[in-house]
This record gives sequence, structure tokens and C-alpha cells, in this order.
Amino acid sequence: DYRTDLFERTTVEQLAERLSRLLDTVTGDPDRRIRSVSVLAGDEFRRMLVEWNDTVRAVPDVSLPELIEAQVVRTAEAPAVVSGGVELSYAELNARANRLARHLVACGAGPERLIAVALPRSADLVVALLAVLKSGSGYVPVDPEYPAERIEYMLADSRPVLVVTDAGTAALLPRDGGAPRLLLDDPEVCNAVAGRDGGDLCDGDRLSSVLAAHPAYVIYTSGSTGRPKGVVVSHAALVNYVVRCPQAYPDLAGSTLWHASVSFDAGVTALYGALVAGGCVVVAALDSVSAEEGEGAGLPVSFLKVTPSHLPVLEGAGGGVVPGGQLMLGGEEIPAHAVMRWRRDHPRVRVVAHYGPTEATVGCTDYAVPADAVLSAGAVPIGRPMWNTRVYVLDAALSPVPVGVAGELYVAGVQLARGYLGRAGLTAERFVADPFATVAGSRMYRTGDVVRWSAEGVLEFVGRADAQVKVRGFRIEPGEIEAV
Repeated sequence: DYRTDLFERTTVEQLAERLSRLLDTVTGDPDRRIRSVSVLAGDEFRRMLVEWNDTVRAVPDVSLPELIEAQVVRTAEAPAVVSGGVELSYAELNARANRLARHLVACGAGPERLIAVALPRSADLVVALLAVLKSGSGYVPVDPEYPAERIEYMLADSRPVLVVTDAGTAALLPRDGGAPRLLLDDPEVCNAVAGRDGGDLCDGDRLSSVLAAHPAYVIYTSGSTGRPKGVVVSHAALVNYVVRCPQAYPDLAGSTLWHASVSFDAGVTALYGALVAGGCVVVAALDSVSAEEGEGAGLPVSFLKVTPSHLPVLEGAGGGVVPGGQLMLGGEEIPAHAVMRWRRDHPRVRVVAHYGPTEATVGCTDYAVPADAVLSAGAVPIGRPMWNTRVYVLDAALSPVPVGVAGELYVAGVQLARGYLGRAGLTAERFVADPFATVAGSRMYRTGDVVRWSAEGVLEFVGRADAQVKVRGFRIEPGEIEAV
């Protein structure tokens, strides 16, 4: 007998089967520890670990610059970046990035070396980021609007060989930064860069070959001990994420608004996803596209990535923002009622929920909300794993939990970051051995997020296993606040 208003028949049957299986196991082996007993049947175990993680896809063994260079060949004259009154075609963007990259190499840039980039959001910033990647170095994005103490810490902790900036931004940076500064608006630098070859770089033009395991960028996130931690993301992880974007988010081939802070990896989708899809990156503030006047006014945007907290900013924008394109929501829990309200006012917009910590390279699961979906109360599902990514919902003993049971989410696969810069102990604590992998040495990342599987193999967000909170998508560790 069971309460039909609380349970479905299949749920109760599964509970009875699991209880029976548990009793058979413990009576057959009374000395066995309870925590070592799995309540899952073999087919359930296979479904969650194998079938729902069947994400293997072939990804080209190239760097991100090579993906963009291939797009340059296809759409050389098409607009690649629009920022205020500046418009760069794919050919112009590529040539400018190549010249700057060669200059960076001459200044000491190369694989396994980091370059800090501190510039306002602009076309020059896009050029600089791409140039650093072309040089073989990894970049440390520094938002000039960040507090001075945080910028000082990021520069001291990452120890870049160079800081790429301009005169206006340099005045906001710590004076004792250590690394030399390259001012892009300095006349001598401008002349030197302009005199460089604008052709694509090869390994012979760099200090050494660029390998898939080399750092592409280092993003700093909040730290529970009071110190921000730098997440080192490799070229392989970045390429695996970006190469999927045009297929998963086809509206990136139109115009994409890049409004996020450069120090927030949420902008990677809008920036690199658009450039490998042949789209145009519109560099402007989020509220400017819905304004009647000012920079970005009236710009048509086919793809927009925001946090749910940003949705009120877009209210009243009418059809000017993603009129028939794609709206990506992520960075924090997505209330179902907010999505239903948005879709009522913008019925042609396709909504996708996007989930992933920085340690899993921007995103590791997503969920395209069906056009006819009627979402109930609570949060929108976070979906299924992306290409070459595996996800596990585990208990405290690292055993898979049944469908519908809450457990902690662990992520494995190509998109995992290398770890935390200069924090071997913390890396070992959060990136642990993957007990379900078929390849020796595989790791999985402990996210701290509590989720559960639905019967259809879709992940649903439940909450946090610790005290971490989200503010407009930014991870905030209370320990960092307490330390101050």
C-alpha cells in the first residue's frame, strides 16, 4: 500500500526492489559494511554511468586560434567584432591579432607563461586576448573595474611575464605589479606592432610548440580560505567546449552580445563561440541594446547569455533582444517561473539552461527548454552532459545514488581544468581520482552542487553542499568575506 498523492507506482516498485536487494545482500554477508552496499540494480548502474554519459565525440586536434583562422578563410570580409564606432572584419581581426602576437613573443610570451590583460571591454580587448592565445601563452583576464586589492592579488599570484594594458587602465593598476607593462596606445608600441607580419603564426614563430595541455587562460574565483584561487584551463578543454558551440547554439552565427566582465568566464561562449561560428561579436553593455539612445542602441542580437538575475534588465526590451534567437541562462539557479514569464512575453525566443563551474571550462551540461514546456515550480533542469564529459551523482562514499535521490555532482572528462594555480593541495582536494573511468589517471571534479537524476536522465539542481552563494552568477565564498 502507498500514498497515491505522494508516489507513482513505478517509484514504489523501485523502492521495494531496492529494499529487497539490500536485505538479500546484508543477510548473505552480515559482516559487510552498510555503506559499501549498493541499492542499484546492474541495469540502473549502467544507465546512469554509461548510457547517460555516452558523450564521446571526435574533436579536431587544433588550438582555438586555428579554429578561428579556419573561419577567417571562410568569411574574411564578414564583420567579426563591433564595438562602438569600430568594426573589424574577420581578416582585420586576425591580422591585428597576428601582429600583436608576434610582438608578444618578442617580449617573452610563450607556452606555460601567463600574460595579464587589463583593458576596457572593446575591440582592442578581443584582439589582445586572441593575440595572447596565438603567442602560445595563457592569459589572465583583469577587469579594470575590480577592486584595486583584488587586482593586486591576482597579478602577484599569477606572476605574469607581461601586462597588456593601455595608459588609462595602467593608472588604475597597482604600481608595484612586478611584470613589465605593454601599453597598446603608446606610439612606440603602436609602430612596433604595426611593423610586424600579419600572417598566421606557426610553431616556428613561437618560443616552442603549443600543446593541448598548455594553459589557455586563468580565471580567478572566490576562495573559501579568504584568498581567490586561479583556475588553469587548458587549450584542450577550451577547444572541446568551443567546437560544440555552433552546433548546440546555432544563433551564435548571427550577432552575439558580449557584455560580461572579462574576468567572468561566462563571456567565453559569446566571444569564442561566435568567432568559430562566423558570427559577429557585439561588444556593449547589457542595458545598452535595449536603450533608445547611446552605444549599442537598436543593435539586433540573435544570441544572448545572461544570469537569471539579469532578466529584469531586459524587461521592456521588446523584440530588440534575441527577437527570434536564443537566450542562454546560467551562472545560478534558474527559477522556472522567471523563464515562463519571459517566454510569455517573447514566445519566439529559444531558451537554454547552461550549467558549469569554471573548473569544468565554462559549462558541462545544458538543457534546451522545449517550446511547449510548462515548467512547474522550482528550478529549470540543468540538463545532460556535453561532449566528452561525464557526470556522476554520488553519495558521501562516492557511490552512485538512485534516480530521484539527491547527491553531490562530480564532473569528469576533457573539459576539466588542470587545477588551481600554485595550489597543489587544493587541487588534490577538489580534483580526485575517477573510480568509474576506463582510463588510468582520470580525474573528476567535486562541484559542491547537490543534484538528482530525473527518470529521463536529466539533471535537476537541488542546492549546495556547502555555504557558497551566487550573486548575479559570481561565486562568493563566505570565507573570503569573513577574512576581510
